[in-house]
Amino acid sequence: MVASVTRQVCARALVDHLLHYYTAVIRPVLEYCCCVWHHNISYKLALQIENIQKRAMKIIFEHTRGMPYSSFLYCANLPSLHHRRDQQARKFFKSIFAPDSCLRSLLPALRDKNLIARLRAARTFPALASRTKRYQSFINFYLLHYQ
Repeated sequence: MVASVTRQVCARALVDHLLHYYTAVIRPVLEYCCCVWHHNISYKLALQIENIQKRAMKIIFEHTRGMPYSSFLYCANLPSLHHRRDQQARKFFKSIFAPDSCLRSLLPALRDKNLIARLRAARTFPALASRTKRYQSFINFYLLHYQ
């Protein structure tokens, strides 16, 4: 009985160490500068990035073969990479709004508050026009989607 408890404790410690290593070393490489490129990534590339996390979860939780990916994420208490990229992009865009932000100059001029009250889509900043959706700037994308 003591041997089985010792094996379980050692296995849990190994899982915790591997999970910590993944979140500290591998995941930052997968998410590097994601606030800039997240909006412009293709579905195929997003799946390839997500597959790296799936493979890591299968290695870390090797005793749970055949388990769905969402269950792995629940056991590890991790969000999907797509969800994390979206959250980080929203957080970055909100940080641009800060009065002391050096990136605030990249945003267009604020709309008049009287005008905003009369508009159907009450956005603080006007949407910037771009020729194609594929190569638009991340600022244009965030102005359209995160206001």
